[in-house]
Amino acid sequence: MAKFRLDETDHQILNMLIDNTRTPFTDIAKKLNISAGTVHVRVKKMEEAGIILGSSLTLNYEKLGYAFIAYVGIFLQNTSQTKFVLERINEIPFVTVAHVTTGKFNVFCKIRARDTQHAKEIIFKLDDIEGVYRTETMISLEESINDKKRLMHSIFENL
Repeated sequence: MAKFRLDETDHQILNMLIDNTRTPFTDIAKKLNISAGTVHVRVKKMEEAGIILGSSLTLNYEKLGYAFIAYVGIFLQNTSQTKFVLERINEIPFVTVAHVTTGKFNVFCKIRARDTQHAKEIIFKLDDIEGVYRTETMISLEESINDKKRLMHSIFENL
């Protein structure tokens, strides 16, 4: 399959969708001085090319009562257990991100919890997974940077 080339109009469409995935195509079209059909076709092509994988909703976890963030590094007894352990981790809804990593940990997770007591319960569930040797936890004091827009702008400059 040939590499999909993004042009300036595609970049502008993506920029607006990154700011708000719910922006109507008609609003994007008006701002870019193109038809809504053109926006629709371009978004569809980017989806078919695998550039756009879907859309997401940004939640205010603090208002939902889940402001506590911790990162848990997981040491496995054997790396051959990675798939099994990831399947068990996936059953814990408060683990929002999990990476297989090199270096100190075999798996590195982000958890969201109501408070320290709830975080402890989640961490104990991780510890209890068969194949987990031990865990190491870091508590997030503040999520200072979480900005995909800067990355997207940088990617667009290099295309």
